[in-house]
This record gives sequence, C-alpha cells and structure tokens, in this order.
Amino acid sequence: MLVGLGNPGPRYEGTRHNVGFDALERILEAGGGRWTTATRDAVSAEIELEGRKLTLMKPLSFMNLSGGPVADLVKERSYERREVMIILDDVAIPLGTLRLRERGSDGGHNGLASVLKALGGNDVARLRIGVGIEETPADLAEWVTSSFEASERPVIEGALDRVVDAAKAVLNEGMMKAMSRYNQPLEAQPDARSGQGGTLA
Repeated sequence: MLVGLGNPGPRYEGTRHNVGFDALERILEAGGGRWTTATRDAVSAEIELEGRKLTLMKPLSFMNLSGGPVADLVKERSYERREVMIILDDVAIPLGTLRLRERGSDGGHNGLASVLKALGGNDVARLRIGVGIEETPADLAEWVTSSFEASERPVIEGALDRVVDAAKAVLNEGMMKAMSRYNQPLEAQPDARSGQGGTLA
C-alpha cells in the first residue's frame, strides 16, 4: 500500500507540502489506474505495477491528521504495517533528492508523525522527496505550503519520475537494493526521463 501525503483542496495543489500527492498521481498514471473509491477522508485506487497489485491512497484530512484515514484503510484491507510505504516531502533534503528508509522517526514531519502514531510503530517504510532550502525561512509553515518556483519545477518533475522508478525497484529488488540506488546525491541519481546518468549509466 502506497500512501502519498498532502493537504486537500485547490489551495494546496502544486505546493511543496503536496509533493507526496503529486508522486502518487505519477504512480497511478504509470499503473494505468484511476481513483475508484472516495470517502470523506480519503481517495484510493487499485493498480498493478511490475506484476504486483498495489493499493494507492491519498488521505483527504489535513496533513497533521493523516494517520486516522491511513490506519482505517490499512485495517480495512488487512495490510500489515510493514506492507505500507509513505511518500512525503522533506525540507531537510536537497531539492529533488530521494531518500528511502525501511523505518525510523518522523524527522519532525507532522504528517508522518500522525501516521506512525496511528499505525502503532515506526517500522513503516517511507520515501522522502527533498524540497529543501539552504536557509530556513522565518515562517516554515507558510513556505512549505507555497508553490515551487519556475526554476525548481524541472527538478521536481525529474524527482517525480524517479519516484516511480524507485517504487518499481522496491517491488522488484527489495528495499535495500533500491536504497543503494536512489539514496544518493541528486547528481548521482538515475535520470528517469533520459535513462542516463547516475549509477545506471
């Protein structure tokens, strides 16, 4: 089960904090799927990717309350906690860089904190997408809910493509091999658009 984190509504579309939503849309497209189930708290879809059946889910509660809807669907679909991967933004990671982890703390991300608490443990896989900056702004909350600059969009678009490839790598090769390939500086990561660069060149 892949969960993208973000905030609902047009106000937050395309913002830094919603890059988890954007990544999940890219995976949905790659799997040739569409959102088929909608409740007040979430939308979900069933797709097949790399021969594996996956549930995709976007909580429609606000970011800090993501855990409740995620836990509800995990229970409904009888998933184990370790069968879930959360896709989210991270201000502490350079723009466009990916970081896969099998487990760990919430790292100060309130949405992830809500999910870990609701699922009852920190052994939940996560894929962080860097939206980071060199200097923390005075109002971080306002900054993460702002849109990307035009100069940043190509970097993020490339990252969203690599998220699809990283998800496929997890399915095909396991988390450890996927981590070794994608947990690298941006300039060393595979370029999903050109098929060149990084360790795959």
